[in-house]
Amino acid sequence: MNMVALIAGPTASGKSAVALKLAERAGGAIINADSAQVYRDLPILSAAPSREERARVEHRLYGIRDGADPCSAADWAEMAKAEVSDVLMSGRLPILVGGTGLYIRTLLDGIAPVPTINADVRRRVRTAGAEANLVDLRKSDSEAAARLNPNDRIRIARALEVVLSTGRTLADWQARREGGIGKDVSLTPLILLPPRQWLYERSDRRFEAMIESGAIEEVEALLARKLDPSLPIMRAIGVREIAAFLAGEIDREEMVRRGSQATRNYAKRQYTWFSHQPPADWTRFTGALDEASLPGALALLEPRT
Repeated sequence: MNMVALIAGPTASGKSAVALKLAERAGGAIINADSAQVYRDLPILSAAPSREERARVEHRLYGIRDGADPCSAADWAEMAKAEVSDVLMSGRLPILVGGTGLYIRTLLDGIAPVPTINADVRRRVRTAGAEANLVDLRKSDSEAAARLNPNDRIRIARALEVVLSTGRTLADWQARREGGIGKDVSLTPLILLPPRQWLYERSDRRFEAMIESGAIEEVEALLARKLDPSLPIMRAIGVREIAAFLAGEIDREEMVRRGSQATRNYAKRQYTWFSHQPPADWTRFTGALDEASLPGALALLEPRT
């Protein structure tokens, strides 16, 4: 069975360093599994691979989409399937690298074959208030209503429109996932879960470095395009904070403070997801990643590659 490596974890956990070494030693190509790095608009703010890193090994699916063209998990999974297949055909090791859990799950497990939602149903649900939708969801899908956060209006609306339009709950559709590659490959996964304090301090340093390296200019150019504020690229970590600075609403110090906090909050959410969602038998590396510990992390991958 074809072998595929996966290196995942929260932002700033050291995924790129492990991936680069593995690709050089095992003869592989790195395939992006990070939703922000799919877009070409914010290479600095999204911590995309540098020119030097790209010169060391081949990188795929980085900066291949314009921010005006949103990339869904299903879109990415289709592209990733093609890239994994192409790398395998070349006799090399595909190395999936990223922190977007939904992307990874969609690629491996497939997507729920939910039919197109009736336009009238979608319009009615999306224009209703969150409280009204939650009341309706309790009547139509009580399990989803009990499971979802009452303040999560987007997921509540999605669950409601699916059950009203199809007559089946979203959980029912999700149990029928199809198109994943998980059963067709031999996956070698490594989840990086370093000490939280180390991760948060590293996140702070990295955001400050991004500011010094041109992140402000990136966001300024992005804002000049006047894109729909609901697009994923406009909600990327750091964009809101830098935009507030550019608008004169906050000073530079406050921008850095808020941007660092937003990065830490994002890392915390990712940390929680990767701590609990991946299968229990996926290997976890819980140390702080540096030059001294890197060989130990690689050792968890190399015996199977």
